Amino acid sequence: MTETPDNDLLRILDLEQIDDNLFRGQNQYPKRSRGRLFGGQVLSQSLTAAKHTVDQGRNCHSLHAYFLRPGRVDIPVVYRIERIRDGRSFTTRRIVAIQNGEAIFSMDASFHVNEPGLSHQIDVGDFPGPDELESDVEIAKRLEPGDPRIPGWSRLTRTIETRTVYPFDKPRPDNNMNPLWLRFKLTREEIGQHTQGLLTYATDMGLLAASLVPHLKKFDRNRLQMASLDHAVWFHREADLSGWILFVKDTPSSNATRGMNRGSFYTEDGTLLASALQEGLMRVMRE
Repeated sequence: MTETPDNDLLRILDLEQIDDNLFRGQNQYPKRSRGRLFGGQVLSQSLTAAKHTVDQGRNCHSLHAYFLRPGRVDIPVVYRIERIRDGRSFTTRRIVAIQNGEAIFSMDASFHVNEPGLSHQIDVGDFPGPDELESDVEIAKRLEPGDPRIPGWSRLTRTIETRTVYPFDKPRPDNNMNPLWLRFKLTREEIGQHTQGLLTYATDMGLLAASLVPHLKKFDRNRLQMASLDHAVWFHREADLSGWILFVKDTPSSNATRGMNRGSFYTEDGTLLASALQEGLMRVMRE
């Protein structure tokens, strides 16, 4: 499966405004007649729609979302914004994504004025740099189609390049981590005002599968029913997405068919940009 985008992320973040609080977003890979929407698309479009209703001096500092129904790739998504509060320091918006008259997704997002304050962070671990690793697309090309070790997204030619720290075709360390480097193949000018929308999109790239890592030796991923349930992102610092970003994914726990996934985003110099948490369904299907 190969599909070549023409700056597809910029296209899907260019929303059509229908009314003061209504926006319409187009889908990635719209030529497909079947398939589910990628959660990162709906997350990023929801945030972008909300930002259109917020003063320019305020950036999102956190968002909390629920995936309610599978989205369809052949129908545009309409985003309805509810203006919950406009305060002196914080602005709150509620977003509902709709297809065929039904809510498929809901999100609350909070925006904050830029204020100086105390600063600290947890340092990133010791990982190989992107120049020491091979592109995931090139690794996937060497392996047989349908190889269960290869996630479907790694076979797509996209606006984002990824290089997995523990390659799919090699033994991995015995830990609960699944870090990767990612790079937006866009200029600083093209990224422009879409920085938070693009980073939000990336928070859903393989995060759900982090809770599968401790169980890879026991279960083929084809035996698992997996779906995102909820998703949260916190933006810590202003980001420059023109270089490589390290996305460190790990899993604190899984139980009762639900897996908890955690992600941290660092620049090449080790600055922590954002954190994400996601709980996902992880149900073992019968033989």
